[in-house]
Amino acid sequence: MLGPFISGFLLGGSLIVAIGAQNAFILRQGLLRQHVFVLCLVCALSDAVLIAAGVGGLGMLVARFPLLLTAVTIGGALFLFAYALLALRRALDPRALEAARGGEANLGVALAACLAFTFLNPHVYLDTVLLIGSISATHEGVARIAFGAGAAAASFVWFFGLGYGARLLQPLFARPSAWRILDLVIAAVMAAIGISLLRGLA
Repeated sequence: MLGPFISGFLLGGSLIVAIGAQNAFILRQGLLRQHVFVLCLVCALSDAVLIAAGVGGLGMLVARFPLLLTAVTIGGALFLFAYALLALRRALDPRALEAARGGEANLGVALAACLAFTFLNPHVYLDTVLLIGSISATHEGVARIAFGAGAAAASFVWFFGLGYGARLLQPLFARPSAWRILDLVIAAVMAAIGISLLRGLA
């Protein structure tokens, strides 16, 4: 069953390795070394649950309720715009920037943001539940399970690699200007994704 596992791993990796809201959030938390293990675990487990649902056939059910994806899309876009404004405020206000660089962020707040980035993003349902779920249907029995396990494994490798690998960039982020640039990029990414979500509804 190594073949289906590898196929699932490669597909899952190709879908998740992209500049997105969730990845930008994990990168920033990794640079700050705040709750990295918990947040990476939540992201990876969330993907695993959604992939399992897709492999189990939930994709067909989701496809029958387009209004559900519409509601998630609108909610996700509003959340992304709000987070973009917070990142922009950090970039433009030196006091907010210093506060963000120092001190431990509240775990509950970080978890709430992490879950919002995950489940208020309609693309996560399209990628995990619908796409991976539908492709897994080309396999049968244990091979189908292996395919889903491979896709889920890719999420674990990616999120933990991103969260802990961010520490390698810390010498670069010793300068306040680097944090300002990062937050400007995060604000732009969040806003761009929010706009693209709303455009998809047109």
